[in-house]
Formats: sequence, structure tokens, C-alpha cells
Amino acid sequence: MPRTTVQRLRGFRDFLPRDMALREHITARFEEIFRSHGFQPLDTPALEYAETFEGKSGQEAETLMYRFLDHGNRRVGLRYDLTVPLARVMAMHPDLPTPFKRYHIAPVWRAERPQKGRYREFWQCDVDIVGSDQPIADAEILAIIPECLDAVGFERYRVLINNRKVLAALARVSGADPDQAQHIYRSIDKLAKVGREGVREEMLERGLSPATADRVLEIVSLSGESDEVLGSLLELLAKDAVGSEGVEEMRSILALVPSFGVDPACFVVTPSLARGLDYYTGVVFETVVDEPRVGSVTGGGRYDELVGQFSGRPLPTVGTSLGLERIIDVVEELRLLEPPRVSADALVTTFDDESTPESVRLAARLRAGGISAETYVGRSGNIRRQLAYADRLGIPVALILGPDERARGEVAIRDMRSGEQTSVPCEQAPERVLTILETS
Repeated sequence: MPRTTVQRLRGFRDFLPRDMALREHITARFEEIFRSHGFQPLDTPALEYAETFEGKSGQEAETLMYRFLDHGNRRVGLRYDLTVPLARVMAMHPDLPTPFKRYHIAPVWRAERPQKGRYREFWQCDVDIVGSDQPIADAEILAIIPECLDAVGFERYRVLINNRKVLAALARVSGADPDQAQHIYRSIDKLAKVGREGVREEMLERGLSPATADRVLEIVSLSGESDEVLGSLLELLAKDAVGSEGVEEMRSILALVPSFGVDPACFVVTPSLARGLDYYTGVVFETVVDEPRVGSVTGGGRYDELVGQFSGRPLPTVGTSLGLERIIDVVEELRLLEPPRVSADALVTTFDDESTPESVRLAARLRAGGISAETYVGRSGNIRRQLAYADRLGIPVALILGPDERARGEVAIRDMRSGEQTSVPCEQAPERVLTILETS
């Protein structure tokens, strides 16, 4: 029989215990923050009817969706993001109380071209508030971003903020035709990558006049303190009621953010920020880090119409997604967190078959005392091999029940870090192990 080639699909990854420990540690911190704000957990199927996703996230998203016919000849699709499933849930469960605050931590799938920070299967951490059009909802979502990033050791990051109403006004006050607005959005979204001249050239190639392109660049290049940029935008968009409304919305939201106890200095009004998904209707935001260059690590905004497409009733919504993969990339590259130990606290060795039941009972006693304890499940005997096993896994304490210890009703306890070994009565084993763990 020919040997099967062992390989893994490109863009997909295995997570070994050390990797999983760090991921679980980070998501646990995020989940604690979400719950502290009153957000409730939600999960949805990985597979949905394809039509659930189609026409909801823009043309670019459509090309990246995994779609196929299942065994029932149904057109289905893998979850592209966690936002559209939320909209579907709200439509199917109209009894959910609103405002509804939910968080969702789960994998999604996109047919991306794999590269650093971009995978075909990856996890998102989403928080959304459904059923509120008040600035306090937007401000709370924004405040959660620095809370989460600070909790995993981030120090240098910027939360960029804009408003889709400002973008729409930008096209109008610059003299662009209505059908050219999307060209402007797509061009200015590349400002950080290609620079002013690159954006200008692209707008000209898309049919915008030089005067319009220059006017667009004048507005989107505004920078400085948030209050200053908002003031300049208000002057430049004074004749556009919708654009002015968007500016005032950002002002109201940013005025509330400090009340949540986060530093407002990390928020930067950025008129060039467009965000790719077409369903945003109000404020939009994403978080960037200068080093390492992994792209945005969070992204979100207000989308007041998507949920209503499913439910047939207005349900204004705002939320953000924390890109777990990129956040982990930053944490690992900058060594912001020490990966948690993944092994048990203690290994109870097995001296021989006769004493194995006693070793199992000792491990159970340790667990009852709040200590994670592993009984060696390989061939009993050869204590040296078992201690080497504990050392390789990083288990800090080993317990040995040899015939001499058993005869005295004792157990030998070895601190694997120092090599020190002492014997204590079996009933005192949990206390002794805890002492070693506390001092190591």
C-alpha cells in the first residue's frame, strides 16, 4: 500500500499546545472584558445557506467566500465573517431584548492569498450592540478596543476614526459625479500604502478630474489633534448637511470615550479611512500598529441597515472585530506576553503495577486540592524516564511512591526546577505541592 503524502492545506494551520495556550490566554482576557461590559456570548453555525451571505458584504467579499453544493444539493457557504450571521440571528429571534449586546469568538473562512497575518481560516473576536443609535453605543465599542489591546501588552497603536457620511460628502464637495464616489473610497483607502501621488494617479485613471482629485486629497490629508481635524472638516463640509452631521457624530462619540476610563489620545480622526465593507453607514474605525507591519488589528463601525435586511425592521447596530491572528502575531513578535505553561502542575509517577492504583488515588487527592495532576500512563517503573518526561513537558513537581515511601505512608516530592526532594505524609502532599508552586 503506497504511503499517503502528509500535508496541510495552504492558508490553514495547526496549533500545538504552546500555541493554543497563548491563544486561549488572550481570548480569555478579551472575554473577561466583554463580559465586564455586559456583552453576552453567541455562536452560530460555520455553514449557512449561501444566499445568507450573498449581497451583504460587497463585491470583494463575494469573491473570497467559500461556496459549494452539499450532499443535499443545497448551495451553502462557510462563514465569511461574524456580522452577517448576527443579522440572521436577530431576524430569526425577534424576542431578543434590545439593545442586544453580544460577543462572538469563532473561526471564519476566506479564499485569501495566504501571507503574513492573512490566512484562509482565522479567528475573529466580535462585539456588537444591536438596537441603539445613540453615541454612547459607539463610544462603548470604541472604548473596548484599547481595553483589550492594553490587556495583552500593546503600547503603540492608533485607533483611526472616520464617518461614512463624511466620505459621501467628500465626493460631493469635491465635484465628483455620484457614480464616482466608490472610486474615491477605494482610492483613498490605499493612501497609507501608495502615498498621495499614487492615490491621485489612481483617481485620474478612474476618470476623476485633476481638480476633483486635488480637492479630495486636500481633505483626506488633514491631520493633527482630533478636535482640530474635526473643526477643519466642519469648515470644509459646511455646505453639506449630511457631511456636517457625520462630523458632529464623531465629536459626540469622542466626547464620551474618556468617561469609559480609556486614554483618548489613542483615537485619531482620519478622513482617509474608508473601510472595505459596503454595509457601513456611520462611524468607521480600525486599529493600526507601526511595528510589526501586519495591517489593521481591529476594524468596525456602525451599520444601521444590514440587520434590517433580514428582519424587515430598523435595527441600528455598531460593532468591532478584533483580528485575533494579527494580534497574536504582534504579541509573539514583540514578546508582549509570556505563553502560559500548558503542562499539569504535578506528575505522579508509577513505580510498579501493584502501586499504580495508589498513584492514581494520590493524583485524585491533588486535583481535589486544586492542583492539576497527571498520573504517568506509560509503562510503570524506570522513574528516571518518568522524571525526564516531566522535565520535557515543564511539569514543575513530581511525586514518587516507591516501596519505602509506601511503607512509611509517605510520598517523595521533587521540585523539578531546583532538584530538591523531600518526603512528607501522603495527606500533606497537596499542601507541599502548593508551597513549591507558589515559590517557583
